[in-house]
Amino acid sequence: MAMWDRIKDQAKGLQQQAQGTRGPVGQRQPGTGGSGASRGSGGSKEKLVGLLKSQLGSLKTELKSGAYRDASMAMCALVAAADGSVDPAERHHVENLILQNDVLQNFPPEQLRQRFNKHVDQLMFNFQQGKADAMQEIVKAAKKPVEAKAVVQTGFVIAGADGYIAPAEAQVLREACTALGVSPQEFGL
Repeated sequence: MAMWDRIKDQAKGLQQQAQGTRGPVGQRQPGTGGSGASRGSGGSKEKLVGLLKSQLGSLKTELKSGAYRDASMAMCALVAAADGSVDPAERHHVENLILQNDVLQNFPPEQLRQRFNKHVDQLMFNFQQGKADAMQEIVKAAKKPVEAKAVVQTGFVIAGADGYIAPAEAQVLREACTALGVSPQEFGL
């Protein structure tokens, strides 16, 4: 647990820095606009995502269970579909992020692709039912606190890959936190 306390403290510090320039997760400050240039220039959100990514990497040897794999793929699909749609380019982009993720390299790429795409397909066919199915998969990781937090971190890393957590993405991350018994405040949500 001491490691999670350090992660929490580091995330809070980075979140406070981000709030000083960009406001809370999912909110832009007046005058920052929505262009790619303003997204990349904030830096604090990118630092938080980088920190979470490196912390996940340090847990790589502990995150080898099927429950973590399946919950993470459901989380990634929920993040990708948070706004109600996933176009082919976005699906491909998230797949690439998944396959490049150091921790997820514990699993065969085809297993990851299959599970991610199954959830995305379900979400696109019937969002509410797909979301319920994804959340059932996510909740299975609640048995192990390290895995539960890692599922949220994985979702956060995917959501923040562009340097910005959209309000809909923040909402599904909060819902996952609640389902897993993880405090959303640990992630600045």
